[in-house]
Amino acid sequence: MTSIRTNNISLEYSEYGNGEPLVLVHGSSSDYRTWQNQINEFSNHFRTISYSRRYHWPNEKIPEGADYMMSEHVEDLEILLQKLDAVPAHLIGHSYGAFLCLLLAIKNPSLIQTMVLAEPPVLTLFVSNTPKPLELLSLFLRRPRTAIAILKLGMKGIEPAKTAAKRGDIEEVSRLMGRAILGDEFYNQLSESRREQVRVNTIKAELLGSGFAPLGPEELREIEIPTLLVGGEKSPKVFHRLLDRLEELLPHTNRVQIPNASHIMHEDNTEAYNKDVMSFLANYKQAV
Repeated sequence: MTSIRTNNISLEYSEYGNGEPLVLVHGSSSDYRTWQNQINEFSNHFRTISYSRRYHWPNEKIPEGADYMMSEHVEDLEILLQKLDAVPAHLIGHSYGAFLCLLLAIKNPSLIQTMVLAEPPVLTLFVSNTPKPLELLSLFLRRPRTAIAILKLGMKGIEPAKTAAKRGDIEEVSRLMGRAILGDEFYNQLSESRREQVRVNTIKAELLGSGFAPLGPEELREIEIPTLLVGGEKSPKVFHRLLDRLEELLPHTNRVQIPNASHIMHEDNTEAYNKDVMSFLANYKQAV
């Protein structure tokens, strides 16, 4: 691993292979190790860069009382791409990391060639971080299936996890969010090493801080970057509904579903995930 400094903080990263830059952006409760099953495949074709986002292992932990701000993570990614001369990059993002890729595409699209977005939690397309009853009622009238899925995620995962975070029970935060986001079946199947990765990267400020950045439909309609949306066949329904909306809004989009996989589909079914991503990138290279 090598360090790079962005916004007065050091980020650990590694790079492999040669060719056009491809950057892997991990999600919550995770770090660069989540991509270990992609590195060999992708680096045969691309200069593949994997980094741990700020406050994620093995970087410095978040200071007590600091916010966990999406805007800072977007700026980190922007600076990393520029400092490593990795532009325009193919961005591959998972979950929170996929949301960051979307925000960078809105802010500075010239840095990006293509995007692969696995189930970004774009809840703020529909409701605020702490939705009011009228927001939820309005969503129920417009998109009842989406409203039910978001409400279930909030009641089963986010709200009880926030309560656990306030009392400093990180183990309970990990358990609650893991079950809500992966589903019981896939959470129970996590190896001990993967559970440890979750534990060391569960950051209470992510739940108790400023939350997800606001996101508007018009911003997404203006993104011209070719994008592959990736879902897990057995992911909780909320992620299916969020991908439905992104597919409606993004103008240059393909979509695939990874069989026998939940939210961390690149780990659950590596072969199918790698095949679909490489096919998308190969088709893009043939078209340009």
